Amino acid sequence: MLLFYHGIGILILVIGTFIIERIVPEYQEASVPLSIISVLAAGPIEEILFFGLPFYVLGHHLIVLAGGIVWVMLHILNTDTLELGTLSYANWLFVIPSLFFSLRTWISGKGWFAILTHSAWNGIFFTLGCAVGEVSCSISLQGNDILASINSVGLSAILIGLISVLYKRKINRK
Repeated sequence: MLLFYHGIGILILVIGTFIIERIVPEYQEASVPLSIISVLAAGPIEEILFFGLPFYVLGHHLIVLAGGIVWVMLHILNTDTLELGTLSYANWLFVIPSLFFSLRTWISGKGWFAILTHSAWNGIFFTLGCAVGEVSCSISLQGNDILASINSVGLSAILIGLISVLYKRKINRK
């Protein structure tokens, strides 16, 4: 299922980016500086905020779908400037099918798998992007990067703890 949805995402990314490059003059894919810590922490943060919490707190599949749609739409804003020529279309196009992977995974009670695969996928592609020079990478963290990394890891830990409690509560109700 993971490979199916992510394969579709890559296909949509490639075709969509080709089309966008022809439609939007002087288009350049957004490049926001990232650290491996923030990329890995995005898995639990995004999955739990947009899928897990809506699922375990509100319990309705359509609300989880709405959270996923918000998650998808936020990915187009992964840029420093909000201009038509600098929006993160490739990132946005890729995550559209990923919405359905996460939705199905959480609803089936396997949210932990969505969290792990999200972080692993981000880590793999961040590392590949570093290797080919597509992503700005640095080994050492400085200044605000340290604080942002600590915040990301802390928020991830809090959310994982919270979703574990909510999961156990749901299991005990059954």
